[in-house]
Amino acid sequence: MKGRRRGADLEAALLDAAWAELTEQGYAGLTMEGVANRAGTSRPVLARRWDGKAELAIAAIRRRRAAHPLEVADRGDLRAELLEYLENLSRRAVGMAVVFTLFMSDYFQDEPSTPQDLRAALIKGDTDILAQILGRAADRGEIDPAKLVPPVVTLLGDLFRHHVLMTFSPPPPSLRTAWVDTIFLPLVGRQ
Repeated sequence: MKGRRRGADLEAALLDAAWAELTEQGYAGLTMEGVANRAGTSRPVLARRWDGKAELAIAAIRRRRAAHPLEVADRGDLRAELLEYLENLSRRAVGMAVVFTLFMSDYFQDEPSTPQDLRAALIKGDTDILAQILGRAADRGEIDPAKLVPPVVTLLGDLFRHHVLMTFSPPPPSLRTAWVDTIFLPLVGRQ
């Protein structure tokens, strides 16, 4: 007979079950009972850890995000680092679609929340990897730091999110490469 899970093992099982429910059912179909059943435990076990399904969903999404880190090592080349960053981000595309179902749910009709509030809850404590990449490129003299103004700095992320929200899939490598080569690098490059 299998022993009882406790502590981190139990929490991991619960969050994995919540993630599976979110990806299959969306936030609207997520229930504490469904997660408990999938995890092979009871609803009170969940209730002791999370106040409701919104907190559970956010915790499950944060766990999934942590499983697919965005870190990009210094490659000495901005283009290579940006393409690697977008590849890493592509592994999180399903999570972005799940987040969209959370935002479109009844939760946001009852709570005074905005997409920015949800994003802040999900990225709390995260490092801004793109800012690191751009900072390294500026230090190497690959880009003009004066060109790193807000609409340009957020452009790749904005293009990525738009694609995922419109297609519920990651952008293909050819599109990511086109964004970097034909849009982003010309905007930030030194003359």
